[in-house]
This record gives sequence, structure tokens and C-alpha cells, in this order.
Amino acid sequence: MEGEVVELYELHYSDLMQLSSEKASSEIQRPGSISTNVMENLGPDGPGLIAVTGVPEASNLRRNLLPLAQKLALLNNEDRKPLLKEHNLGSDVPLKNPNRNVSSFSMQLNYEQCHERSDCWVDDVEFGNGDDEEVDQDQFKKLGCTFKELGYCMMDIGLRLAQICDKVIGGQELQQSLLESGTAKGRLIHYHSAVDNDIVREAAKRNGQAKARNGKVNKNEQSSLKQREIVSSKDQSNDYGLWQQWHYDYGIFTVLTDPMFLLSSHQETPTAVGTDSPISSEQEFPSPGGHTYLQIFDPKKNQVFMVKAPSESLILQVGEAADILSKGKLRATLHCVCRPPKVENLSRETFVVFLQPAWSKQFSLLDYPLALLALSDQKYGVCTKGTEKSRQVQEELSHEIQKIVPPLLSRLKDGMTFAEFSRGTTKQYYGGKGLQSNK
Repeated sequence: MEGEVVELYELHYSDLMQLSSEKASSEIQRPGSISTNVMENLGPDGPGLIAVTGVPEASNLRRNLLPLAQKLALLNNEDRKPLLKEHNLGSDVPLKNPNRNVSSFSMQLNYEQCHERSDCWVDDVEFGNGDDEEVDQDQFKKLGCTFKELGYCMMDIGLRLAQICDKVIGGQELQQSLLESGTAKGRLIHYHSAVDNDIVREAAKRNGQAKARNGKVNKNEQSSLKQREIVSSKDQSNDYGLWQQWHYDYGIFTVLTDPMFLLSSHQETPTAVGTDSPISSEQEFPSPGGHTYLQIFDPKKNQVFMVKAPSESLILQVGEAADILSKGKLRATLHCVCRPPKVENLSRETFVVFLQPAWSKQFSLLDYPLALLALSDQKYGVCTKGTEKSRQVQEELSHEIQKIVPPLLSRLKDGMTFAEFSRGTTKQYYGGKGLQSNK
């Protein structure tokens, strides 16, 4: 279900640089100033997001990196594994699962290298129909380097925004918390189209048949392969067509690119001679709705909004750790990623950097406004405007969110460390032990 559209406040990179400089005057905090507007949009009465525009090199890096998310996702495991190892990439999702709807590729990024320019040269390579082996190989050779370059750029933006917020809030807790952590996590994400899902399942089926012919598949594996064949291509996240379920980010800031949408078509040409990895030919496609398909929920307004950001901007989003450390002066955003309706061959590509405090950072509930805690734990509802049918759909969505999103107070206790908070949060969202990948 698509909600009303909210257009993000735009902070130009030149203003970001000026506001975060040591020479910035305290007068920038006056009503109507840029820093005040930033805080209003990141605070409890705003959407909890802003867009940063005009970032040098970000557009070029984004254009080169994002198409690689799809190419990596559609490689078979045998071809992908050495490639990820070469570029020091891991994954937070089971890439061997042929029924996955999302593929992600992650790397830890160090703050010590954040201000060091990489020695790789990222030229302006156009991505085309996917059947040019040399272009693909050139792009993969620059994968790790481009990943780091854009990641460091986004880390720097997060640090500078933390500095601006600290000046308004008082103290340096946000910026110091980020620096004390030493690392941030970058994640290159491909949200599969229906065509991509078919390609991955077909590749898994052929791979399983080949192993069976070679006598390398036991009875349990054969049974598993048969079950995979009959799994529907329907989105399995829920009945509302989501690529990513409703959740809060639990770090300080999340910095992400304006997404790229690729229109996919099935193509049998292998990506390289001697491999069985099918690919989809792709071309960049405008967002069908003219927005990002990042959806946020406002508990004060009891309403769902679709996020619209300037083209090729970088988006900064507040996480729960920033909400806690700022005593509620910054607002964590409840969000999801939804699929464009009736466009089955459209995929979504994005790059995200998660900025978080050190694992040993302790949280205190002292001076945190109890009204905000009560609001975050209230039963979610949605706007009751519209027809009876639309209200029914909205109410169903409200109940769905209640079942999925664990209240903050069920995960946060006074004096707990960020490690304890993140582990408890991950466990309640996803089950298991709540431990993150090291990559």
C-alpha cells in the first residue's frame, strides 16, 4: 500500500561543509537557520530523514557501483564466492537460498581510512545489456575500490551531520560515539525483481541437476531441490508486497543512496566463458511512482508516508541509538521498503552505510522524555481517511506492524551496552542469537 509522499529536506553539501567547520558561528542555531531546519527534520516532529545534495563524486560512484549489486546477486555461488573473497565482501543473507528476495554484500569500513583518498581510479563506465564480458570484468575489478570510496564519502557525511547535531544539542556525544566505534558497515543491496527470482531458481535447479548427474547430491538435497521447484515466486515477506519488512535501524545514523531501478529481461547468455551463471539484461528505469519506495510510519500522525528524495542524493536516516543518546531530540524512523505494484520485472539497487556507536557504549534512560517512550510503544494505527476498503487495508497494515516491530522498552534497559541492545533487537526481529556478521 502506498501512502502519501513526503519530500525530504535538502541540505547542500557546501552548507554541510560550512556548518561542520570549526569556524562555524553559533548564530547558525538561530530560528530559521539551516542547522535548525536540519534538527527539525531529524527531530520528533520531522520524518527523521534528510537528503544531502551536490556531494562531489557521489553521483559517479553511485552510477558505477549500484548496477553491480544485481550482477553479483545473479552469479552462481561457485563464481561469486572467489569474487567476494577477492574484494573482502561478505553477506548478511543466505545467498545459497534460491528463493531469497534480497541479496546484500557487506564490508566493514574503518574511520581511520575515511579521510584517506583511495588510489583507485573509477572511470565513468556505462552498464549496458550485460553481454559484454570485458565491461563486466572491468566493473568487478573496481568493485571493492568503488565500494570503499562511496562508503568513506558517506561516513564523512554522517560524521559531519553528527557534529552539526551535537552543536545544537550540546556536547559531542554523537560524533565521539561514532569515532569510538572505529568502524561502520557498508552494504550493497539488490532487491530482486520477479525475473531475477526466476533466474536464480533456474540456476539453482540446473546446478542441482548437474550435481545429481555427477553423483554429488544425496537424498536430502534432492528432496530440498524438489521443494524449491514448487515454491511460488510470490513475495514471501508478507501480503503487502514488501521487499524489506517494517523495522527501526538501531545504530546512530544510516546513510543511503537514492535507489536505482533496473528494468530486467531474461537472457541466457553466460556472464563469462565456461560458467553457467545466467544473467538478466538490464537498463536503468525511472521510479514508477517518482519516489524511492522507502516507506516510513509516523506514530504521531498515525500515517504512512512514501519518501521522495532528489535524484542521486544521499539520504541520512536517524537510528534508535541516536534517538537514545540525544534524549529524544533526534527521532528514529520506523520504515520498510515496498515493491512497485504491477511491475514484476523491476529491481531496486541501493548502497547503505550503517554508523553505530562502540559495542561497549552504555545507554542511559536518565532525562529521556517518558512521553516519547510511551509514544514509541503505543499501538500503531494509520490514518482513517479514504474509502471503507482503504481503511480496512490500513487497519490490516497497522496490525501487521504491531506484530512485527518490538517496542523499544522491550529491547532497551537502563545501563545496557550497545552490544546488548543490538543483540536483543536483532534477536527479536530475526530470531537466532542476534549476532551480526563480521563483514
